[in-house]
Amino acid sequence: MDVSVVEPIHATGTRPRREPAARTGCGVEATLSVIGGVWKPVLLFQLLRGKLRFNALCRLTPRATPRMITLQLRELEADGVVRRIVYPEVPPKVEYELTEFGQSLEPVLLAMRAWGQSFQARMDAAEAEPGGGSAQPRSICIAAG
Repeated sequence: MDVSVVEPIHATGTRPRREPAARTGCGVEATLSVIGGVWKPVLLFQLLRGKLRFNALCRLTPRATPRMITLQLRELEADGVVRRIVYPEVPPKVEYELTEFGQSLEPVLLAMRAWGQSFQARMDAAEAEPGGGSAQPRSICIAAG
């Protein structure tokens, strides 16, 4: 089976480029220019497990709309951290995977998960105290590693 990696194409026939991050020398700003956004870190975290089809990403990220997932994936593709693979089948089969550069985000994503778990535990403890608030619904974040 012939598999092709498709570069996103603009109406002008060129690969879309995002505005470059401000070159302030701040690594945090540079990182956030790529992974910043509500769903990008979640999508990247899900892709740590390997290739996933679009519908699988939608199921794993139920609070995000398909349109938002599409937009976030396009930006991640344009930044070179996600690859879109199109298989020549009918109906078309498309998968997404992390590029080698995208895989370098694994320690960042795992650190974010660890910090988030610590934060959730702290909030749960505060809510358990007299006068604490009610528990909020949690996002689904399936462990990838």
